[in-house]
Amino acid sequence: MTGSHTLAETESQVAARLQGQPIDFGAMAVVSNLFRAANAVRNHLERTVLAQHNLSWTAFVVLWVAWVWQESETRMIAEESGISKATLTGVLKTLEKLGFTTRRRSEKDGRLVIVGLTPEGNALMQRLIPEFNTHESELAAVIAAGQRDDVADHLRALTTYALASDQ
Repeated sequence: MTGSHTLAETESQVAARLQGQPIDFGAMAVVSNLFRAANAVRNHLERTVLAQHNLSWTAFVVLWVAWVWQESETRMIAEESGISKATLTGVLKTLEKLGFTTRRRSEKDGRLVIVGLTPEGNALMQRLIPEFNTHESELAAVIAAGQRDDVADHLRALTTYALASDQ
């Protein structure tokens, strides 16, 4: 359910409003439901896992990128996280206050800022990843185990196409 209407009610209303127009309703359903699913999953994971660690979704993604790639320039973290550098600046201030990240100037180029995780940030990620994945598994259980790889492949294809179309 989204808002006060079910998904079926919303899709039926959209079809009625657009009746007679040359609309690819299958494509519309894919994109709109992808958006709904992404938001629902994000909100669920923020409420069930991240809030107890004082993390927003964006802060978690920044920690994830810094954890995966270790010390990295802010521009790379922003790009990999899908956020602006201005947004990253605010998120990093919060993460530094929480004791999870550090920033320092690059030794090679003082204009560049390097972000790394503190020992507390690394320890948090070591604890958080299994907990987060438990919730991912619960959410993914609505898709038959034999279909999950196909769904993931389709989502990767959409992501790849959208990113390539922007360049």
